[in-house]
Amino acid sequence: MAIPRRAYVETYGCQMNISDGELMEGILEAEGYEIAVTPEEADVILVNTCAIRDHAERRVLGRVAQLKGLKDERPGLILGVTGCMAQRMGEDLAARAPYVDLVMGPDGYRDLPGALERIGAGAAAPGGPPSGSSKRRTQLAVLDLDVGENYEGLEQRRSSDVSAWVPIQRGCNHRCTYCIVPYVRGDEKNRKPTEILSEIATIAGRGITEVTLLGQTVNSYRHDDWTFADLLRATARVPGIRRVRYTSPHPNDVTDDLIEVMATEPEVCEHLHLPVQAGNDRTLKRMVRRYTVESFLDVVDRVRAAIPDIALTTDVIVAFPGETEAEFEDTLALMREVRFDDAFTYRYSPRDGTPATRMPDAWFVDDDVAQARLERLISVSRSIQAQINEAEVGRAEEILVEKPGRDAGFVLGRTRRAKAVVVPGADTDIGGYVDVRLTRTTGATFVGERVLAGAGAGVPVGSASD
Repeated sequence: MAIPRRAYVETYGCQMNISDGELMEGILEAEGYEIAVTPEEADVILVNTCAIRDHAERRVLGRVAQLKGLKDERPGLILGVTGCMAQRMGEDLAARAPYVDLVMGPDGYRDLPGALERIGAGAAAPGGPPSGSSKRRTQLAVLDLDVGENYEGLEQRRSSDVSAWVPIQRGCNHRCTYCIVPYVRGDEKNRKPTEILSEIATIAGRGITEVTLLGQTVNSYRHDDWTFADLLRATARVPGIRRVRYTSPHPNDVTDDLIEVMATEPEVCEHLHLPVQAGNDRTLKRMVRRYTVESFLDVVDRVRAAIPDIALTTDVIVAFPGETEAEFEDTLALMREVRFDDAFTYRYSPRDGTPATRMPDAWFVDDDVAQARLERLISVSRSIQAQINEAEVGRAEEILVEKPGRDAGFVLGRTRRAKAVVVPGADTDIGGYVDVRLTRTTGATFVGERVLAGAGAGVPVGSASD
């Protein structure tokens, strides 16, 4: 049979998954595939998945079952599940969803075209299709973790002409007890700095001026004599790059050298995503986060001393096994003390294969208590965010316009401090920089008006300018 040549990649999950989706598209495009805009027009559908939370997996399983309808209409269509969930569930996924042709983990993408060819040829397993079932393809599972695979030499298919994700690291050497990532992505693997910087230069050559360096614990990056601070400084100095971001760092690896680079390199944005996860030492110890509340607050103090205008965001998990009401209150107290500009908040979600699932049954928090804690945390976080943002109304900022706004005649952009701003504009503004004044906030998002360039971005605009 003919090899399918139109592929559609549907991605769920974190920035690394988004980057992996672009990587798969780049690999397929280099092999002559056309990237389809919708699943209905594709010969190959790949659902690129996340395994961090149970809700995300259930959502993906529902979506894959939905896509089975397209296979029923077009038996030649190849349906694959890739990414962290595919790695975690493995052949159990193939058994649970027998209509899935390919189950591929995050280290298998280099051979993606070959795997699709073998499936299309009916040779996914020795012997090919069962006797008398020539129209039936055999399922193929590609689940080996490769200690050396960091996808060097392969080009992503960039989905944005405004900003680019640049993975510098895959896997993780930390073993936080709640996290599945080390088990589905393997140990930390860092790319060569020369290759990273060459990729960034290519990105800049295409007119993209903002890059985000990606890694599971991105600031633990090391390659020969290069530290993450060295790489960040070099990235900031690539001609054509105007904004540099990175995510997600680990608090233990926020060094003085890194803070100095952030404070002195103009292209590095004044935004730091610093996952705290909990505000109690006993909880952090059960999580194996390897820092204390005191040492975390020391990082915050050092960063703010060097970069007073920095915006801090975080991740927080409530109802981790063993969390008492008093420990939860400690987390709320930390939120009020640090005053994060934004927080991504979650209930603990057990993941099979992680150490936390083996904790004593009595430690697990009842669902209703967990939900109540999450709602309280969200309320505190949103209240702090609203107070911070209300105080910033009147600031002049430079935004990078990312996309059309929800309403006609408006566009949405982001400040250097990662604040979303809606302003009057047109599609021709996308990818460009606009000076604005923040006129009001809806809580998480600002509404702004255009101002003349050079009106003092990042500082309040006084009444004389009104």
